[in-house]
Amino acid sequence: MKARRPKRSHILKRLAVWLCGMWLLCVVLVRFFNPPFTPLVALRYVQSVWNGSDRPQIQSWIPLSRIPIPAQQAIVAAEDARFMEHWGIDLGAIGEVLDDESSRPRGASTITMQTVKNVFLWPGRSYLRKVIEAGMALIAGMMWGKRRTLEIYLNVVEWGDGIYGIEEASKAYFHHSASALTVTEAAALASILPNPRQLSPQRMSHATRKRFERVMREWEGTRTPTTLLGNFKVSMKRG
Repeated sequence: MKARRPKRSHILKRLAVWLCGMWLLCVVLVRFFNPPFTPLVALRYVQSVWNGSDRPQIQSWIPLSRIPIPAQQAIVAAEDARFMEHWGIDLGAIGEVLDDESSRPRGASTITMQTVKNVFLWPGRSYLRKVIEAGMALIAGMMWGKRRTLEIYLNVVEWGDGIYGIEEASKAYFHHSASALTVTEAAALASILPNPRQLSPQRMSHATRKRFERVMREWEGTRTPTTLLGNFKVSMKRG
């Protein structure tokens, strides 16, 4: 008698378990090792080759301890002011989005959600990706912790065409390392994150200027992992 073929559902379950296991292994590795590239970097490079520009994708890593606290505060204030208060998902922000009558997927992304999207997922707007992103954020956020999550985010986020991470963004726009960022410069960088390939911190649109002004009003007092460390001292000019 011929052996019965495994049912398709059984194969799919085994595949799902295998993929989840591989992803969890990647999460553990990223907890201790910096990712050499992200899906977004690879996609942008393929797009540049396809378009004939072959534009280099530049990324370099800087430890969180070298990024001035006010610069961290400005970016957290702009992207996820309640970053230190949730476990990767901001339920309050999700409720606000659900109450919105607009049909376009938007908002409610925490820094943790954006980090797992940048490291593991694809760009674009869809409810499917948001659901996957949210589930990943809960697990990765707990495994990485706030400090590592913020460090990864600041080093992988897209800040312009071919520019990834706060170190390269600081060099590209202000011609110095992120370790020397002023709060004004950091707020300017944060103000373009909604559309970094089209916006510039040096030539702000009206909407970008409004976002910049809000960040400048709200950054001071924003909690970050390093504001809790008494041994981190840095002098900071406001620019």
